[in-house]
Amino acid sequence: MDVFVEKRKIGLVAGPCSAENRSQMLDTARGLKALGVRLFRAGLWKPRSRWGSFEGVGKKGLPWMNEIQQELGLKVMTEVALPRHVEAVLKSGIDMVWIGARTTANPFMMSELAEALKGSGMPVWIKNPICPDVALWIGAVERLRNAGIQDVRVIHRGFCVVDSAPYRNAPLWELAEQFRHNFPELTYYCDPSHMAGKRELLFPLCEKALSCGFDGLFVESHNSPEVALSDSAQQLTPVDLGALLRSLHVIID
Repeated sequence: MDVFVEKRKIGLVAGPCSAENRSQMLDTARGLKALGVRLFRAGLWKPRSRWGSFEGVGKKGLPWMNEIQQELGLKVMTEVALPRHVEAVLKSGIDMVWIGARTTANPFMMSELAEALKGSGMPVWIKNPICPDVALWIGAVERLRNAGIQDVRVIHRGFCVVDSAPYRNAPLWELAEQFRHNFPELTYYCDPSHMAGKRELLFPLCEKALSCGFDGLFVESHNSPEVALSDSAQQLTPVDLGALLRSLHVIID
């Protein structure tokens, strides 16, 4: 006997860790649109630990984002870490931005980004700081709000600790819940890609996040993850992302 399972509606942001070239961006975006994804993410500027690593294509990728907006009707977003990134994004008409974990941990840079984004009306997503410090996370949101930025959304991507095995970044769900008590009105997404570090660990993290009441998922997806220039082990093809969503019994809101 077939058992009917009602599917939960969730938000979904998906796209490659890094924008690498035009064909990679458009192929991935087309595959994600076929799933019903409406918000496409890709990193143009990539903060990397080691000098000489691929640090993104920068402003060169902005026309690719614009093409995805125009051809596919998707909203697009990228990470900003410096005021000059904000200036380029605002000039190009990108829809939204996110602030990464390394930047969230820097109060001086958060103040500069808040000032650069002031008056833009742009939704700003903010990841937890790389270190397990809830006060830094709270302070980052406070700096954005103090600059008059009203549409702030939150991404929980896990924390860097001494032993995070089997994950890349420890989920520390209790810290996310502690943070949420301070801003219960905000929209909360989970980034299972950066928590897991490996695509085979994504399902239980997604399941846990949704059981904790997160509003959606922020997932890395690449048309050919095996040749991705960054985070290849944690990215899913659009087809595999579709399979993950079916396993979770969710549909994109």
